[in-house]
Amino acid sequence: MGLERVSQVARALGITPTFPLITVGGTNGKGSCCAMLEAILLHAGYRVSCYTSPHLLRYNERVRIGGREAGDEVLCGAFARIEAARGDITLTYFEFGTLAAMLAFAEANVDAAILEVGLGGRLDAVNTFDADCALVASVDLDHQDYLGDTREAIGYEKAGIFRAGRPAICGDADPPASLVEHAKQSGADLFVIDRDFGFAAEAQQWRYWGPGGKRHGLPYPALRGKFQLGNAAACLTALDRLRARLPVTAQDIRSGLLQAEIPARFQVLPGRPLVILDVAHNPHAARGLAANLASMPRGGRTLAVFGMLNDKDIEGVVAAVKPHITNWLIAGTGGARSTSPAQLAEVLKRSAAGAPVAQYPDIESAWRAACELAADNDKIVVFGSFLTVAAVMHERQRKENTPDGHGEID
Repeated sequence: MGLERVSQVARALGITPTFPLITVGGTNGKGSCCAMLEAILLHAGYRVSCYTSPHLLRYNERVRIGGREAGDEVLCGAFARIEAARGDITLTYFEFGTLAAMLAFAEANVDAAILEVGLGGRLDAVNTFDADCALVASVDLDHQDYLGDTREAIGYEKAGIFRAGRPAICGDADPPASLVEHAKQSGADLFVIDRDFGFAAEAQQWRYWGPGGKRHGLPYPALRGKFQLGNAAACLTALDRLRARLPVTAQDIRSGLLQAEIPARFQVLPGRPLVILDVAHNPHAARGLAANLASMPRGGRTLAVFGMLNDKDIEGVVAAVKPHITNWLIAGTGGARSTSPAQLAEVLKRSAAGAPVAQYPDIESAWRAACELAADNDKIVVFGSFLTVAAVMHERQRKENTPDGHGEID
């Protein structure tokens, strides 16, 4: 792991961004922050680009320009240029994709780019490019094999995206000392939620305060969950620090908060029974999922279509969500990192004793079984991995596209 190889290829390609870069990292909340920043800047009239990961259905989801996914020809053209420029330098999948996105953004002459960190921060490919503003949404345990098994170790990696003399926004109210110290040593201008900026929730709206002043009467974000106010406040602080280059109005902020969307982050699908898609795959995200489930109207059962990767904290995720689940329908996600149904069943036997558990050969089978089992007043929540949610999205899409398919959900 390192940035030298990808930096060499970036230099060979002549990638020198002239537009502002906002780099977004964190254990959870990265996608939400990217979505809100993108929506606000788009409403302000900027040609903004956004690079995120992973994708659910199509690779093109990762690269958006002007609010639209980049086309195949744009991406393949960028890939071909990278292949020609790299010589004998090897690149990872994510490094290849990051360079392709930056080439596409430069070619499109964008006004700003939002880059989501894939893993960690310090050694992530997006960190090849200097952020004009860096945002760390949260710091918690995930990817411990790569980032370390403590918040201090992980905080140091996340803080690697900070740059001297440039704003560094932290949406974690209890930042690890390593993050704070790294900001100090690097010369970054650190702003921490509840210390330098924050929010106050009200019945129908919320208030923001920060280094640029106060904003009242803000609408709740379209993205679900009370924790989204912290993400929104971090985004407003980032935009405030960049206002000299990317000014936005109060109406841009209001409209952007209302229009921001991101698939599979407590995404509630229309129809009955209620279907909820959530990619929560670590305890921190699972606690957010649990809080959202707790806020929903009671009644009926909650059926979980559940699959996780074997390098994740499965017991921690189950412990967070189990009070809200009445039936578990479990399956492997496929691939070498998949946790088998039998292994998931053992965890559930220890951690969620009493709730019915049914095992299936794949996520699609578990989904179909849940659809048959669910009554109109029940809920089906699909979570545990991007792969779990993607499998259900593919299955729903396949069913909708079959000549006689009416879908399992009315």
